[in-house]
Amino acid sequence: MAAHVASYYAASARPAPERLALTSSVECDVCVIGGGIAGCSAALHLAEKGFSVVLLEQHRIGWGASGRSGAQAIHGVASGQDKLERLIGRAAARAVWDVSVEGLALMRELIARHRIDCDWVDGYMLTAVKARHDRELRQKLEKLKERRQYQSVRYMPADEVQATLATRRYISALYDSNGGHLHPLNYTLGLAAAAERAGARIYEQSRALGFTSARVRTPRGEVRARYLVLCGNVYLGKTAPALAAKIMAVGTHIIATEPLGAERARELIANNAAVSDMNWVLDYFRRSADHRLLFGGRVSYSGLSSFTAPGATRARMLRVFPQLADVRIDYSWGGYVDITLNRAPHFGRLMHNVYFLQGFSGHGIALTGIAGKLVAEAIAGQAERFDVFARIPHRDFPGGAVLRRPALVLAMLYYRLRDIL
Repeated sequence: MAAHVASYYAASARPAPERLALTSSVECDVCVIGGGIAGCSAALHLAEKGFSVVLLEQHRIGWGASGRSGAQAIHGVASGQDKLERLIGRAAARAVWDVSVEGLALMRELIARHRIDCDWVDGYMLTAVKARHDRELRQKLEKLKERRQYQSVRYMPADEVQATLATRRYISALYDSNGGHLHPLNYTLGLAAAAERAGARIYEQSRALGFTSARVRTPRGEVRARYLVLCGNVYLGKTAPALAAKIMAVGTHIIATEPLGAERARELIANNAAVSDMNWVLDYFRRSADHRLLFGGRVSYSGLSSFTAPGATRARMLRVFPQLADVRIDYSWGGYVDITLNRAPHFGRLMHNVYFLQGFSGHGIALTGIAGKLVAEAIAGQAERFDVFARIPHRDFPGGAVLRRPALVLAMLYYRLRDIL
């Protein structure tokens, strides 16, 4: 059976069963396609509501972005609240915000209730590299506290940031005690195990080749269902071309150092928070449970695989922590996340009984779990919260199948220049 993509997470994953491929015709109430966090959460919440559930995964549970991401759990959505308010109005945008905050609470609740061993740690820092970032942080803090009554954030001036992080790169930060980080593959595997205990049936190595409103075909079997939930994101591809036009695969890369020892790791990030800077092409990093530094950076909009070379990400790490020049890199891996044109999440229905969840745009660790809960609510007859997300308008990426990626690359050059200048 195919293994997970080689990464620090795969090397340190908890034991998980190798589930059989679907080789027959089965029936259920709901067929979920995609074994990431969104799909596993949907399967779990549907099964807990009494639905019979079949989940199909093309590779292994957590094989995609859910199992090898930067694993930073943060509030909000990638588009930002101001853009959401322009798209759907202040009240609906506030409802989306409230769901995102509930998503953080849901992660903690699922981890505790199902005893998922995934190294959860509280704390997230958003860091300013330049004066413009600092102004934006102060404005963001005011909006979070005054307009959204989000009180878990506070401003960190330069002296506190530099006492917390062993670098002089950052001039200020926002600290959110409600955010955090975890081992994403172990979290996803834990959700899948919880879904199975609740009665869901999971098949790996079972790509969905096509579907109708009541039937899903796989290479060796089929599922007949009353409802479908599509959670494959960029990996659905030609299986759902109408959805593929609304998202783009963006590559990112992460490295993991050799174990640094508890003291040296603590010196790098004294509060053990997840850290991300405010550049458009951002750096993000955190400590692991075994005292490594996990560092991600760079993005590839071109679709080419050269971005996965570890040297460039190591160079970015040394720009933040030059004192790690003597440290060995033990793991290096890449992967793809899905983005929408407006960076807002894309939820909705293709048919009256075919639901989809995609377009998390880098905010997927917390938002995917609550998205699975929302789609379960909708199928159970309480669609109000799901439908708020479904109201967010989304356009196809311009340029069609041939030109849309070159067009995106050119557009992103503008934001990269803003970082540099």
